[in-house]
Amino acid sequence: MPTPSSTYRLQLRGDGFTLEDARGIVDYLDDLGVTHAYLSPVLTATDGSTHGYDVVDPTSVSPALGGRSALDALAAELSSRGMGVVIDIVPNHVGVEDPRQNAWWWDVLTNGSASQYATFFDIDWAEDNGTDGKIALPILGSDADVDELTIDRTGDTPLLAYYEHRFPIATGTDDGDATTVHDRQAYRLVNWRSGLVGYRRFFSVNGLAGLRQEDYDVFTESHREIASWMTDGVVDGIRVDHPDGLADPAGYLTELRELMGPDRWLVIEKILARGEPLDTSLPVDGTTGYDALADVGGVFVDPAGAAALGELSLARTGIASDAAWLHDAEEASKTAVAQGDLKPEVRRLTRAILRESGTDASADSVTDAVVAVVAHMPYYRSDYAPLAGTLARVIGIVLQKKPELEAGLDAVTAALVADGESAVRFEQVCGAVTAKGVEDRLFYRATRLISLQEVGGDPSSFGVAPAQFHLANADRATHWPAAMTTLSTHDTKRGEDVRARIGVLSQTPELWARCIADWELLVPSPDGTTGLFLWQNLFGVWPVDGVLDEEFRGRIHAYAEKAIREANLRTGWNESDEKFETSVHDWLDGVMQGSVADSVTMLVARLDPHGRSDALGQKLLQLAGPGVPDVYQGTELWDDSLVDPDNRRPVDFAARRELLTHNDTPDSSTDAAAKFRVVRAALRERRERPGSFVGGTYAPVYARGSAPAHVVGFARGPAQGDPDVIALATRHSLTLESKGWGTTSVVLPQGQWRDRLTGTQFTGDVAATELFAALPVALLVRENVGDTDR
Repeated sequence: MPTPSSTYRLQLRGDGFTLEDARGIVDYLDDLGVTHAYLSPVLTATDGSTHGYDVVDPTSVSPALGGRSALDALAAELSSRGMGVVIDIVPNHVGVEDPRQNAWWWDVLTNGSASQYATFFDIDWAEDNGTDGKIALPILGSDADVDELTIDRTGDTPLLAYYEHRFPIATGTDDGDATTVHDRQAYRLVNWRSGLVGYRRFFSVNGLAGLRQEDYDVFTESHREIASWMTDGVVDGIRVDHPDGLADPAGYLTELRELMGPDRWLVIEKILARGEPLDTSLPVDGTTGYDALADVGGVFVDPAGAAALGELSLARTGIASDAAWLHDAEEASKTAVAQGDLKPEVRRLTRAILRESGTDASADSVTDAVVAVVAHMPYYRSDYAPLAGTLARVIGIVLQKKPELEAGLDAVTAALVADGESAVRFEQVCGAVTAKGVEDRLFYRATRLISLQEVGGDPSSFGVAPAQFHLANADRATHWPAAMTTLSTHDTKRGEDVRARIGVLSQTPELWARCIADWELLVPSPDGTTGLFLWQNLFGVWPVDGVLDEEFRGRIHAYAEKAIREANLRTGWNESDEKFETSVHDWLDGVMQGSVADSVTMLVARLDPHGRSDALGQKLLQLAGPGVPDVYQGTELWDDSLVDPDNRRPVDFAARRELLTHNDTPDSSTDAAAKFRVVRAALRERRERPGSFVGGTYAPVYARGSAPAHVVGFARGPAQGDPDVIALATRHSLTLESKGWGTTSVVLPQGQWRDRLTGTQFTGDVAATELFAALPVALLVRENVGDTDR
């Protein structure tokens, strides 16, 4: 079956956008040029779930979304138009926040190790687990709260109750008071601050329990519904959520590939560090595109602004947020996470190492060694083939820096060489510590240029040079031609257009510094780090017309609360500082009114056209570039989304349908329809010339003349033919503004070329002023005799 030409990500939710609703926009997606609808998880999730990643029943399609019949109907509607379905699956974990909703988990809590599902979960049954071999459930507010337990006898069977929580009572154990009954169960409710958790979690989320996909019986049962999609021809591809959390990602993907067959599209949410290669031995088509996001966005960032923005950060926060600081801060942040939120996982790993190492190292020394090694690990996990030798180098570095850890490191080494439980848990802990320590903490603390602080990004690398960009694209075209590429996802910290506008600050750091100084005099922020971080976000989403309605204000306050808690500097999720949080909200209210608000609006009006220029540029380069581009729902129009749940707001598809009938060329990059025009033209071009994109050739296109560095572009074409598509974009348009294009031109390959965005035809040596007369981007297609306007 054919590889997707493009995908369109749809965030399904039972209370807002079901499978039937998705079916209702298939004609729109078809007209837009999309070939595959890419669905968020559809298996039965926790009641009221707005994202679907908390699956409670992997064996059924969510009734709230419409059930299997609705999925079949959607697939049939897509198939009737020559389109297909890609579905996001979640193999690593299931939702257990309300045990009553998860039949497997409920049975384990009821029957303990005798449960038929006992081996499905990664449960710590050991006698030395801190709860005498019982499953520790971190639910209680304090140790004394065990006295708050009651027996709920209102239903058919008695339940152990703790406020709104309910837990099963094993048959024949319900006589006596609640504490006595509790002590007889296979689980033990513990203080959530105790550091005791009786199961592997997704990162540090207590409500998500890890599955043991390395057990073939678990794989088979948890993929029963997924297997039926393959048998019945319902889906054309799968996106795998967080494979690094599994015990054996490569083994899992091998099983999944066998289940899917050799031809269906398979991409994985593998977060690659900058410079980390994807393991070519994996039976996948590529990643979900964060690596491409960093390349495409980075080429529009001006490296000349790094020093001045670093000086601003240093002056306002005491830190430069440069490469040296980021390296040290990452190590410190990962250390804190390993010793804090993920302490239960580290403790369980330590116990495994002590059992398997054969040494007499103390538990404390092993724990210290584990924390140091995971804090220094440069990747999510080190057991993929291209990373062979990484762990040895990291341990060597740690030993040089901290020779006092030698005994603990020897124990860690012995256990890892034994290649048993310790080796598995070590890699799982590494990934969790990296995710929580970097993306979910450090990236909310660094303040030099926050548009660089994205999942899989490296903010220490300030921008991407065109040469670097082209080499990365050429490598992708050759080795991973069907990998997904993206600019926005349900996990991005800021939407693509918000990042593009913030990135413009790299071209005018002095102006930004003056504005910050003026604004801080009038409305001083609660502290330098919080202020500089939130100022950039405010600039990124501030309406051009300066109209701040209640919805906007509410979104800003909600985002700020999440951001300062994730940063965990002065407040956090576990221990919130109400006084500090109130000061932040009061400060934001001060910013969003009066003279400061007027000043922000003036700056936004000045720089927004350049943000939109970059937004169009990165969108075109993503859509025309190597790989299979995904369009996140709604981002075919200008989008001001911040991190989830802000980026899961309802999409107005009616407004987007209206634009299908508009064929006028947009006046400029600020035109409301400009982005829509670019997206639609590029998607349709991909669909009409599939051979020129997935599996096609790639070659850089350079400008010449007085301002060649302000053009970035490439040519695509069929594997056995000449290039027939050229994508060109303006970069650093703000600095270009003062000098103009001058003599800059692009020499086109032989033939006649038509811009699909404007209809203008070009041949030979074309001046940049002509290419970009209407828009800062151009999508040129080679005209053949007999071609008609498409």
